[in-house]
Formats: sequence, structure tokens, C-alpha cells
Amino acid sequence: METNELVRKAINTATHGKQDHSEGKVAKTIEQQTAKLPSDLFLWVGLGCLAVSAVTRLTGFKNLGQFIGQLSSPILIMGLYNKLVKLEGSDKSSKYQF
Repeated sequence: METNELVRKAINTATHGKQDHSEGKVAKTIEQQTAKLPSDLFLWVGLGCLAVSAVTRLTGFKNLGQFIGQLSSPILIMGLYNKLVKLEGSDKSSKYQF
């Protein structure tokens, strides 16, 4: 067997394997709504959290500053997820595309 045939079979198996997983109604609704948000919104909110955190820590509210600073990571991760859903889609079997 040629190498190209082996590669083709491996790709076919990987992409057309037993994948009957589809997104639920709630996940689809959330993705439809968040797809309307611009991707850089999450970046600016995350950076804003870091700036507010620095200011609050410098003014003496160390615990509040730390809490606000820790919010930036989940916000940036949500931005990554939002961008991935926009680019790739989360449910390949769905007819809905962003």
C-alpha cells in the first residue's frame, strides 16, 4: 500500500469515525448569542480588569484588586472560545454556521 493511501485512510477514519455527538439546544442558543459579540470585546474587558486591578491594589484595596485581576483569565478564555466557535463552529453536523 502506498503512503498516500495510508494517510488518506487515516484521515478518513479520523474525520468520519463514530462521532454522533451534537450540541444541545442550550449550547446552540448561547453560541448564537455570543457570536453576535465582537471578538476584541473580550480582549478589552480582560485588559480593563487588569488595569482596574492595578489601580485598586495601588489605592490600598489589595483583596479587591486581586479578585478583579483574577477575573481577567476567565474573560480571556471566553474570548478564545468565542473566536474558535466563530472560526470553526462547534457542531459540524449542525446546519447552523456562524
